[in-house]
Amino acid sequence: MISELLFMNGYGLYVWSAFAFTLFCFASLYAITKIQFVKEKKKFIAKYGALNPKRASFAKSQGTIKEILSNTSNI
Repeated sequence: MISELLFMNGYGLYVWSAFAFTLFCFASLYAITKIQFVKEKKKFIAKYGALNPKRASFAKSQGTIKEILSNTSNI
């Protein structure tokens, strides 16, 4: 039963190597994306600093976000 799953009538080598290659590509893509995100986050914090609660509440109170969202619904 297990050997049938592994060998797959002679195609197991191709199937499992393709599966391993795909898994490796996804894992490397995830790692590269995460590393780039951390770098960009550090750059952002170094340039702009952390957003304090006063500025965050001011940003939420602005109506520009609501205007942009309401304009895109008309399309």
